[in-house]
Amino acid sequence: MKEKIRLLSIIMAILLSGPVLTSCHTSKKSSGGGKPHISADFDKGRKNRHKKIEATRWGQQIVDEAYTWLGTPYAYSRADKGVATDCSGMVLKVYEKIAGIKLPRNSAKQAEFCKSIKQKDVKIGDLVFFATGKSEDKISHVGIMLDDRNFIHASASKGVVISDVTQPYYVRTFRGYGRVEE
Repeated sequence: MKEKIRLLSIIMAILLSGPVLTSCHTSKKSSGGGKPHISADFDKGRKNRHKKIEATRWGQQIVDEAYTWLGTPYAYSRADKGVATDCSGMVLKVYEKIAGIKLPRNSAKQAEFCKSIKQKDVKIGDLVFFATGKSEDKISHVGIMLDDRNFIHASASKGVVISDVTQPYYVRTFRGYGRVEE
């Protein structure tokens, strides 16, 4: 029964989220070795394919905790489940609670903190990064991968929702994937 409720919640969130043109605006210029892998050709062939993928060490627990944030309203520089959060605040709190790892507070620094991974290596619980601001060089948005194409994140217009990385907006602003390691 719990799985049916969660599945229904996911389906509703996907249907209601549509193309969400938002970011959490916690950006700093990304530079150096911690920069996520940027895919020049985002593999548009994945658009019609969807599959369950392997989880990171804490992947399923990370995702289960992230689901509890669904519907939390957006507020810049907040990280309070059910009250208000931005994208990096939600990610920070989820990883701190489940893995005991204190991530940096903004999405660009989170990208630098992570091990860069390629699209084919993405697992449940990995992070996905976007440059949604004026500069395409500045990572300004982060989410947590739920499967090979869906991710949970705090949208500035809709709060915490689930979106599809193959939506044109996310393909255009995509900057890479990262894995949090001990």
